[in-house]
Amino acid sequence: MTTQQLISEIYKKKSFLCIGLDVDLNKIPKHLLKEEDPIFSFNKAIIDATHHLAVAYKPNTAFYEAYGIKGWKSLQKTIEYLNNNHPEIFTIADAKRGDIGNTSSMYAHAFFNDLGFDSLTVAPYMGKDSVEPFLAFEDKHTVLLALTSNEGAFDFQTKKIDSEEVYKTVLKTSKGWKNSQNLMYVVGATKAEYFSEIRNIVPDSFLLVPGVGAQGGSLTEVCKYGMNKNIGLLINSSRGILYASNNSDFAEAAQAEAEKLQLQMQKLMHAV
Repeated sequence: MTTQQLISEIYKKKSFLCIGLDVDLNKIPKHLLKEEDPIFSFNKAIIDATHHLAVAYKPNTAFYEAYGIKGWKSLQKTIEYLNNNHPEIFTIADAKRGDIGNTSSMYAHAFFNDLGFDSLTVAPYMGKDSVEPFLAFEDKHTVLLALTSNEGAFDFQTKKIDSEEVYKTVLKTSKGWKNSQNLMYVVGATKAEYFSEIRNIVPDSFLLVPGVGAQGGSLTEVCKYGMNKNIGLLINSSRGILYASNNSDFAEAAQAEAEKLQLQMQKLMHAV
């Protein structure tokens, strides 16, 4: 999917909602555990109930890897279901990969070619030659970790080297990498006060923003400082939507929560 196709979908749906498909078998409704593939059954119901409200879905691969080969099959079935039934929706493999060049090329092949994701989260710590193999894929996007929403982000990301925070160095340096137009960046909603400075460095890039909802991030604050002329944001919500109910009405409850966020987003888009 191209960036322009994503932008068009945002304006069509009046939404920049990304739903994180982080499936925990201990939290899904008990009746689904009787299904042949409980994870896929849960995901399918969530997708069917919310696809008209979301422009992106983001499975965190840890929640699939934890269940071994069965979990990988569930992930494959989920992305195939999305690509076959909702090809207009942007898909993000939240796998946080990144390694030496030939290994990164294999990771990229696995997620872009084999599984068919539109994008993949990548850690920048190993530098240019660990990221450019992902950027080489046409119409695919590399979502680089920049400033994350967790408490440990302050251990390294905001430390200064030569009077500049590390996350700013990551942003500035990555702009010089080959095919950097295919970059997006992860910026946590709990770091809303940083968005203005981030936008000064990457004014046109899409930002994937976790941390709204269960982690306490403010949608209004993120949009105030992070929105650009093309919206430029994908706001992720996982637990707040997925586990709005653990009863038989779980899909309806998820839809209601997604709709609340979509309506807020619609209002914020009108304010631009």
